Amino acid sequence: MRKWILKLTLAMSLTAGLLPTVAAPASAASADAAWLDTSYLSQGAIAVSYSANTTKRVKVMIAKASTVYTYDLNTSKKSETFPLQSGAGSYEVTLLENTSGTSYKKIGSGSVELDSGSENNVFLNSVQNVNWKDAKNATALAAKLTAGKKTDKEKAQAIYNYVVSNVKYDFDLAKTVGTVYLPSADATLVSKKGICYDYASLMGVMLRSQGIPTKLVMGNTTYVKEYHAWNEIYLDGKWSIVDTTVDAAYKQAGKSISFVKDASQYSVQKVY
Repeated sequence: MRKWILKLTLAMSLTAGLLPTVAAPASAASADAAWLDTSYLSQGAIAVSYSANTTKRVKVMIAKASTVYTYDLNTSKKSETFPLQSGAGSYEVTLLENTSGTSYKKIGSGSVELDSGSENNVFLNSVQNVNWKDAKNATALAAKLTAGKKTDKEKAQAIYNYVVSNVKYDFDLAKTVGTVYLPSADATLVSKKGICYDYASLMGVMLRSQGIPTKLVMGNTTYVKEYHAWNEIYLDGKWSIVDTTVDAAYKQAGKSISFVKDASQYSVQKVY
C-alpha cells in the first residue's frame, strides 16, 4: 500500500481543505444570488449552481467558525450538492474563481443556518464525493445485496463482505492520479479496483442509498503510514469504523479481518 501514499496525499489535499489565497472581489466579478440553493438545508446540505462561461477553476468554500472545507465545482453540471457536516450552527458559503496560481477572487457568498435536527441527516445525502443518485449500478447492487436483511448491521455487513471480496487496490491509478480526483462508485464496480478514496466512496454510496447514515472519513490510521480514507457507519445507535481498503488487502493476503475497527487506531481530519 505504501506506493500510493504520496500521490494520494496530493490528490486529496484540495478536497481535504487546503485553503486558496482569496483576493478582494473584482468589480466585474459578481454572481446571481440564485447560485446558492438552500432547499436541501433540512437534510444538512446545500447545492451550488454556477454555469458561467469560464474555463477557470471554480471552488466552493464552506466554513463554520475555524472549520473549512473546499471543493472544486464542476461548472459543466447543472448543480452539485455539498454537506454541512460540522454540526448545527451558522455556515458561510463562498464561491471563488481562480485568477492565477493558487489565488482566487470571491464572486459570491452567503450564510446558512443548520438546525440541530439535521446533523445526522447530512450523512444520507448524495453529495459530490458520495454521489449515490448518479450511481445506478452501485445502488442496484446494494439493493440486491441487502434484500431480505432485517437490520442495518446485517445490510452493512453484506455490502462490506462484497466490497472486501471483490475490489482490489489499484496501484496503477495511485501512480497516475492527479491533484483533483473524485471517485465514481459505478466505475469502481466495473474495474473492481480502486484507491482508498474509491473504497470509502463506494461504501458510502451503497449504504446511503439503503438509508444507512455513513461518513466518508479522511485522516490517519496505524494500519497505513500516510493519509487514508475509510468509513464510519451508524449502527446500533453509535458510529462504527469500517475500513474496506485495509480489510480487502488483508483478506486477499489470507489474513483475518474484522468488520468494525478499533477507533483508537484512527485519527480523523476530514469528514464527508
